[in-house]
Amino acid sequence: MSYAQGIRRNWSQFALQLLTVFAVGLTIGTERNVVPVLGRNVLGVESMLVIGSFVVSFGFVKALLNLYGGKWSETYGRKPILIIGWLVALPIPLVLVYAPNWWWITLGNVLLGINQGLAWSMSVNAKIDLAGSDTRGLAVGLDEAFGYGGVAVGTWITGLLAAEYGLRPEPFYFLAGVIMIALIISILFVEETLPFAQAEAEAENDSDSDANLPFRSVLKRATWGDRTLFAAAQAGSIEKFVDALVWIAYPLYLTSAGLSVAQVGVVVGVYGGVWGVLQLYTGKLADDIGRRPPVIAGMFIAGLGVLATVLVTGYWVWILTAGVTGIGMALLYPNLITVASDAAHPSWRATGLGVYRMWRDAGYGFGAILIGITADLISTEAPFYAVAIAMFVSGGVTIFLMRETHPNHTDSFTGKQQPHSVDGK
Repeated sequence: MSYAQGIRRNWSQFALQLLTVFAVGLTIGTERNVVPVLGRNVLGVESMLVIGSFVVSFGFVKALLNLYGGKWSETYGRKPILIIGWLVALPIPLVLVYAPNWWWITLGNVLLGINQGLAWSMSVNAKIDLAGSDTRGLAVGLDEAFGYGGVAVGTWITGLLAAEYGLRPEPFYFLAGVIMIALIISILFVEETLPFAQAEAEAENDSDSDANLPFRSVLKRATWGDRTLFAAAQAGSIEKFVDALVWIAYPLYLTSAGLSVAQVGVVVGVYGGVWGVLQLYTGKLADDIGRRPPVIAGMFIAGLGVLATVLVTGYWVWILTAGVTGIGMALLYPNLITVASDAAHPSWRATGLGVYRMWRDAGYGFGAILIGITADLISTEAPFYAVAIAMFVSGGVTIFLMRETHPNHTDSFTGKQQPHSVDGK
């Protein structure tokens, strides 16, 4: 069987993987609006740090599963790991419906972290396997567009259901349906894509010193051994502070300011929708102009959107600031993944992406802790200022450390085409 890469050649499986990642987004989107308000209004949790604990558990578990999911998929294949991810998600709706206290919600988010770490990791790796190097940016952009489009739709739908029927159980019936459909598609229709990556690796020069690196070497290189990958890892981790803020603080801050749960669903949905839709363009943009410019611009635009949210007041203005934040995330998010993908040899690309995604999603946990502490000790506005400052500082680090990884574009910092080396110099 031929394992020729290309989105058009493999359009049917690529489309199924888009459907799968849309379901992944729907799954996490069901929690973006309802769960923090459920904690405060139904379960009686007052501390934002305690409410943020469900994002801490999610983030650190997802980070760990990103790391090992990529490693396992090099051995066992993408499809089995994808199926396990959806099997683990089956109890989540029951936990959310019947949780007697907040710590049950936190436990449920451990399962959500496993689901997201395995299912989304396998979906993006499968698309990269199918697409090949020429359209890698487009493939990642499409993956993130459908994934975060799903987040936006899930947030909006559960907001409507909660406004009409209550915070539970109806919104989580929708979640249960999504999980079941995604599991059936993964078992019956998704095909294994690991052979595409293996064929690509065989086409590379077998004497390449980057090939067949052991796990520890990949972990070292993708964390601190290469300054560009370090820049990507720290930027990925800090930008998750923004998403944690939207998840934890936006529903609480905006409902305290007088918005309804349905209106908050629209604001948060606009953030996710703009982020999702624009990635249809920003991933391809990085194929055309290089990876570095969109990443740097996105860090500062997203930071400005977060900062503006606490400097203005009003439903429509908050929709605008959410859209600005979404624009920034659309610019930086898929292209950070593509930077990590560019720098990895096909033989260990899934593991390398797993390391990057580990540090990126650990940002959920670190961000939730920062958000909870600043909110509890200072004010509900303080986390917005803290996250905006973190984004600006991280953007500065990215300017000085990240080099262009697209082979056909010059580095805007040095004016030279810079091949990616093991030591990052």
